Amino acid sequence: MRIIVADCSAEYSGRLNATLPPAKRVLLIKADSSLLIFSELGSYKPLNWMTAPCTIKELTPNFSHETGARSGSEPSETNFSHETDEKEAEKILRVTADKGSDVLEVTLQHVYSDQTYDLGEDPGLIKDGVEDHLQRYLAEQIERIGKGAKLVRREYPTAIGPVDIMAINAEGEHVAVEIKRHGGIDGVEQLTRYCELLNRDPLLAPVHGIFAAQTITPQAQVLAKDRGFTCLILDYDDMKGTEDDSLRLF
Repeated sequence: MRIIVADCSAEYSGRLNATLPPAKRVLLIKADSSLLIFSELGSYKPLNWMTAPCTIKELTPNFSHETGARSGSEPSETNFSHETDEKEAEKILRVTADKGSDVLEVTLQHVYSDQTYDLGEDPGLIKDGVEDHLQRYLAEQIERIGKGAKLVRREYPTAIGPVDIMAINAEGEHVAVEIKRHGGIDGVEQLTRYCELLNRDPLLAPVHGIFAAQTITPQAQVLAKDRGFTCLILDYDDMKGTEDDSLRLF
């Protein structure tokens, strides 16, 4: 991983054209030559980037004070219109997509730091309390959706995707459970699509819906109630067997 802190500007050309005016920014260059440009404020997403498969070249600019123009040490395959300030460019990073005509060209006016680190092999993110864990615990403790409930199966297949849990309640009616870590309106809409499809099957109808999550937004609760669904708040620690008993069904 190469991390550069520099005053820079950038031009993106290809499927779209975009310009970043000169400012102090952070550049991340990964081993696969992907380049990402970040600012101090704003979103966690980069301001601009080029992802693999791509090729990066580091060029030394040739700047002419007479004409105010500069070019790299290699011929440019694209025609960019650069606005230069009083600072001469120290270097140019040109990233080209291996497939397609996209080009990201970053002009570094002043480099404050340029460091390379070997991060080694990353084992990946290990999450605790994600939807898969919640689904597994709820399937093992299916009576949390209602006394007398029985599990049909996890990942119940439908033509539009699997329902997280299909169960049968004490009255012998089917129940579709959609599980999220943080429940929003999108999750309610997803459960709506599942229930509408499942209720077309006379062997399954009526199918009731339960929207289960660790937290559910007020807007999602209102929408779920309007659709006839039950909201179930899941306490992950309690489901793992702790003393916390804050599971609520409403």
